[in-house]
Amino acid sequence: MAEVVSMEDIEAQAKIFGIDLSSVDLDSITVPPGEDFGIKSDDEEVLQEEDPPEYEAGFGNIIVVDNLPVVPPEKFEKLEGVVRKIYSQIGVIKEGGLWMPVNPETKKTLGYCFIEYSTPQEAELAREKTHGYKLDKSHIFAVNMFDDFEKYMKVPDEWTPAEITPYTPGENLQQWLTDEKARDQFAIRAGTFTEVFWNDARQLMPELVYHRQYWTDSFVQWSPLGTYLATVHRQGAAVWGGATTFNRLMRFAHPQVKLIDFSPGEKYLITYSSHEPSNPRDTHRVVLNIFDVRTGKVMRDFKGNADEFLTGGSGGVSGISWPIFRWGGGRDDKYFARIGKNMISVYETETFTLIDKKSLKVENVMDFSWSPADPILALFVPELGGGNQPARVSLVQIPGKEELRQKNLFSVSDCKMYWQSNGEYLAVKVDRYTKTKKSTYTGFELFRIKERDIPIEVLELDNKNDKIVAFAWEPKGHRFAVIHGDGPRPDVSFYSMKTANNTGRVSKLTTLKAKQANALYWSPAGRFIVLAGLKGFNGQLEFYNVDELETMATGEHFMATDIEWDPTGRYLATSVTSVHEMENGFYIWSFNGKLLYRIPKDHFFQFLWRPRPPSLLSAEKEEEISRNLRKYSKKYEAEDQDVSLQLSEQDRKKRKMLQEEWEGWVSKWKQLHEEERDLRVQLRDGEASDEEEEYEAKEVEVEEVLDVTEEVVAFDLDQE
Repeated sequence: MAEVVSMEDIEAQAKIFGIDLSSVDLDSITVPPGEDFGIKSDDEEVLQEEDPPEYEAGFGNIIVVDNLPVVPPEKFEKLEGVVRKIYSQIGVIKEGGLWMPVNPETKKTLGYCFIEYSTPQEAELAREKTHGYKLDKSHIFAVNMFDDFEKYMKVPDEWTPAEITPYTPGENLQQWLTDEKARDQFAIRAGTFTEVFWNDARQLMPELVYHRQYWTDSFVQWSPLGTYLATVHRQGAAVWGGATTFNRLMRFAHPQVKLIDFSPGEKYLITYSSHEPSNPRDTHRVVLNIFDVRTGKVMRDFKGNADEFLTGGSGGVSGISWPIFRWGGGRDDKYFARIGKNMISVYETETFTLIDKKSLKVENVMDFSWSPADPILALFVPELGGGNQPARVSLVQIPGKEELRQKNLFSVSDCKMYWQSNGEYLAVKVDRYTKTKKSTYTGFELFRIKERDIPIEVLELDNKNDKIVAFAWEPKGHRFAVIHGDGPRPDVSFYSMKTANNTGRVSKLTTLKAKQANALYWSPAGRFIVLAGLKGFNGQLEFYNVDELETMATGEHFMATDIEWDPTGRYLATSVTSVHEMENGFYIWSFNGKLLYRIPKDHFFQFLWRPRPPSLLSAEKEEEISRNLRKYSKKYEAEDQDVSLQLSEQDRKKRKMLQEEWEGWVSKWKQLHEEERDLRVQLRDGEASDEEEEYEAKEVEVEEVLDVTEEVVAFDLDQE
């Protein structure tokens, strides 16, 4: 263990060697693997409080296989060969790593053996794969980790009741929602700091709530309802919450965790890690843990080779898509599912086991998605048998696994599914081959989920050969937008699932021609949308009112990489992350396209609005407030006026301060000029040149040729 060194000692040493620490780029310093130079992480003690990982105990790579046949010496070699064949398929057994104890009196085996693998991960995988393995009717393997025996030996002989700690009420984790100014919070990560701010648009600047250095090792993430802020460390993950202090609420031990995902209702947290195999021919080993967020208890874990978790059963580590487990619709957190080869595995959280103890068998299934509001699965199955069996999209009700609707599709090359936020509509973008199979064209299958028998409409663009650049539903609404076209400036079309005369027909509202846009960002409240041109368009923004079908404003955030609306739809954040080395930082805009303020930040990594839980008001109450908005707005208009006057007063004071600073500077130099008068006379051999009459002003006129025009005269030679 390295000796702990204080910052004062480091600064003293730097001074001795003549090093300016302010000029040192700490982010560019790489530490040797496993070395921390005595600087402990805030979460260093997380593994000291829990059972240490098996690889730290020293015998984590050894398993004990029990219930083997008891054989005499002449059959010993045959039994060892069978055992070695079974277990060498899982990992690399060390040389001399298979030991079968023998009874010294009978010279027969004792019915168990020890197997030592190269890594603890391989040993644990062998335990999972072979525990309960049936060699024959009389010999069913019982496999345990060698370290488990030591743990069980430490169990005391006498039972002692658990100590009950008195209840102490915790901090109100929703207090931030009671802000008198109804402001929203956001988190940013820049350099080694993570900071949480209020978005104070009235003051045209953010207000710091909390900041901390080295708060996370990789990234931060808000929970879906904004209750927690999650951080990721080499020992695992942690969640934090509170009004202003952000206390640590729970830790989740998972060494080398790389990704995390919350359930929609924040009840559970999934953590993911992958580990390099010892044998180059093997795939990465994947570990997934599902924790209860409040208690920190592991509810279920999933471990195995990476190819078991690949999307659609394809090969290669890159085939893993995150999240591996997708949560069912709504905030009940009742179901989660993952795709496998020819199946969808759906689990329920009451027991964390498969529904009906078996997966949903779907031959050649390639993709699935949950309705955001209901336990309904949408499945996509491509064509089979060279087109003899058509592709199809199916809607399946969970937990009964009843098929609600199915649509067959022909000549399909690709398919993507888009749910509307309330689960009322499902749009399926279908790319189809032309008759010659040399090109494709695109159409949409629109499912009306809430209507009887789930009717389906087919939508084709005016030019069905247009490439679809982007698609997005209006949140909580019935409209959607499509960016389409093959040129450098595509078109943007808006459609509605309802019309004035027929609520059951899709209709086009308008098409905007030749826009610098390749991404769509609807306001969470609907009605407004930002048409964004990222990457090749260098951050072009157009704020569009879909109700009025008119552009409210245009803007630009040069090199913008990310765009995110605040949860209320009042403000928009655009940011340039460290993907680019220049222009790092973020801008805050109003919903109608007014740039409110900009904050530059070097080494800028993340901008995250804090989500809000759904409103507790009924739809009728929200409509009533909307009708009487003018009555409520008088109070806020008065507050806005006060803030405006306050800002004007601040500007006036700032200008006055600058003027006073200037006058003071002029006065100082006039005084110095006067004090040095005798010295200047002395330097000029007694000649005084400071007086005004010593100088003679002359006006000099300078003529400059700006342009020369030649006049060409044509002559008629015959006349001449």
